Amino acid sequence: MSKSVDIIGYPFSTADKLLFDANIWLYIYGPQGNPNDPKISTYSRAFNNAIKANSHLLVDVLIVSEFINRFARMEYYIYYPTKAPRPEFKQYRNSPAFIPVAKAIIDALRKILKYASRIDNNFSGVDIDALMNEYENGGHDFNDQILIRLCQSHNLKLVTHDSDFKGKNVDILTSNPMILI
Repeated sequence: MSKSVDIIGYPFSTADKLLFDANIWLYIYGPQGNPNDPKISTYSRAFNNAIKANSHLLVDVLIVSEFINRFARMEYYIYYPTKAPRPEFKQYRNSPAFIPVAKAIIDALRKILKYASRIDNNFSGVDIDALMNEYENGGHDFNDQILIRLCQSHNLKLVTHDSDFKGKNVDILTSNPMILI
């Protein structure tokens, strides 16, 4: 049976194997919309505590991809806050204005990879028919399904603020009250 635990005050240890979700990496290293957002300080403190405890931090390609794409989109909406004069996202991504953003994203990714080891999500070993059946019934994010299988197969705790993971048979560390209920 999986459980959700409040990350505030969690006693990190060397035995912990933690998969930090993209939303957590964005709170730690992403563009800050509101520096007073308590989620930022909560997850930054938890990250530092996990490092001090020598917990094993992991990251996979789906999380890296989501981090990169979401970071870029956040910067796009910061750069173009209104729709009126906004170019298409791909035009922005291919423009000179995006170069410093791309550098910032890669700088952040290098920081993540300094602390988190890469792990293979074993897509070739996943029961793809079961994933597709779940997905076609609605209410499931495909990437989340893969991350759940990854956590289950490697006995990982998922560090996330995404309430989509609630009740999905994976151990979760979070400060999201909707998951902790």
